[in-house]
Amino acid sequence: MKKKVYLLTLIPALGSLFVINRVEPYIFGLPFVLFWSICWVGLTSLFLIIANKLDPANKEEEEL
Repeated sequence: MKKKVYLLTLIPALGSLFVINRVEPYIFGLPFVLFWSICWVGLTSLFLIIANKLDPANKEEEEL
C-alpha cells in the first residue's frame, strides 16, 4: 500500500517533465504553459488528498 501512495505522489512531478515551452496553442485564453502550470497546481492538490486518504498511518489516527 505504501508503494501506491509513493507512486501517486510522483505523478505530478513526472507530469511536469512534459511541458512544451511555447506560447501557442491557447487554451481557455491562456498560453499553453500557463494553463499547464495552473492545471498541475490543482491536480497536485487532488493527488495529495488521495494519497492522504490511502496512507495507512492516517487510518490508525482516525481509529483512536
